[in-house]
Amino acid sequence: MKSYDVLTIGGGPAGITIAKILGNKMKVGIVRPEDHSMVYCAMPYVIEDIIPKEKTFKKDELVTGSGAELLRGTVTKVSFDDKTVIFKNGTSCKYDKLIIATGADPILPPISGTDLKGVHTFKTGDDLDLLEWAVREQKTRKVVVVGAGAIGVELCQALNKVTQECHLVDIAGSVLPNLIDVDFSKDVQGELEALAVILHLNSKVTEINGTQSVENVLLDNGETISLGEAGVVVFAVGMRANTDLFKNTSLKVEKQGIVINSRMETNIKDVYAVGDCAQFISGITGKVVLGKLATNAVPMARMLAKNLLGDVRIYKGFYNGAATKVGRYFIGGTGFTEAVLADAFDTVTGHSELTTMFPIMPDSRMIKMKLIADRSSLRVLGGQVIGEAPVTDKVDIITLAIQHNLTARDLAEFSYSAQPYQSFFPANNLIVACAEDILRDASRFPKRIRPISQ
Repeated sequence: MKSYDVLTIGGGPAGITIAKILGNKMKVGIVRPEDHSMVYCAMPYVIEDIIPKEKTFKKDELVTGSGAELLRGTVTKVSFDDKTVIFKNGTSCKYDKLIIATGADPILPPISGTDLKGVHTFKTGDDLDLLEWAVREQKTRKVVVVGAGAIGVELCQALNKVTQECHLVDIAGSVLPNLIDVDFSKDVQGELEALAVILHLNSKVTEINGTQSVENVLLDNGETISLGEAGVVVFAVGMRANTDLFKNTSLKVEKQGIVINSRMETNIKDVYAVGDCAQFISGITGKVVLGKLATNAVPMARMLAKNLLGDVRIYKGFYNGAATKVGRYFIGGTGFTEAVLADAFDTVTGHSELTTMFPIMPDSRMIKMKLIADRSSLRVLGGQVIGEAPVTDKVDIITLAIQHNLTARDLAEFSYSAQPYQSFFPANNLIVACAEDILRDASRFPKRIRPISQ
């Protein structure tokens, strides 16, 4: 029986990170059941023929080239007592340290009709194959995407280009509700409508009807979306930690995943968990929060790998910086939205709108920002950016400010660069302008008194 210093169950971003750091320093095994590790966030671009599917496949050499061993198989049981992992084909192996990186699975809501042909989720290579077959071979004409988060919005744009009619449904009153506030979503919603996406906001799917295949979708407001023949409904309403392997074991698992501490340790000695399968806290509030992003999984895995090499690092929490694109607009957000913060903080916001280059330059485009801070301390708690050029660099600066407890006063002193093709005039900066707007508001209303509940 083979034995490994470090065995990781899961070959996604976290598993690959573990392999890269530890592969040539320890005996490392990476277990992956899928044929390929994929760039999942690129899958919508396969549907609309921007890239071929093969370009979403990560090379196995990312694991094997580091010195780690890639184990192709499915784990069916883990014995924590004797540190043994058993595979579906009956083989087994030993480990000294076990890292669980099993990811998360898409959620199907508990409503009637989800078992009909044409109902899908969108997470895996198999999901992509089924949707590609539907639009290319079955010639699907009408589709409904349920969930207006980043995945749903990107997928609906892709399907809108290869079908005749695309509907987007969400229970929230605006698109991208976990990324941007309502006031920041208007441009995005207008762009989706300009692309001919049919929006159904403040709406919930209550039934999916059909004989064998999907024929129509019923909403809670009584509206029916008719799909005709070969209709498709895709749910992008959230993810659930993949922890089924550990049912009826001593591993502590709660609602959002495997319980870990700031060093990725579980309640079982020498067993760790990282990425989407793990439950962790917000770096802002210290409370359990969703954080199922590859950009959380990778630093969690990196920190754990460094600790296994003798370093002493702690993971402070999720900040959830993220970005997407809708038509001509690039959108990003980090921390919490103003709506989420409303119940726990007295917040103050700042807004700025400049251009991506000197306004005199021919390709100058709009870009605007919103910062959210605690009114009493002026500590930055969140930020949102939308523009006609990539915004991730600005989102990341805001995340850094949140991570290090910077205030609006700190950001008002931000030292920046300027160049005609790359920034607004030296006279102003998007972040500084936002911070100054917060300071003006805070000085006028140093503390807002909450109304007494009636």
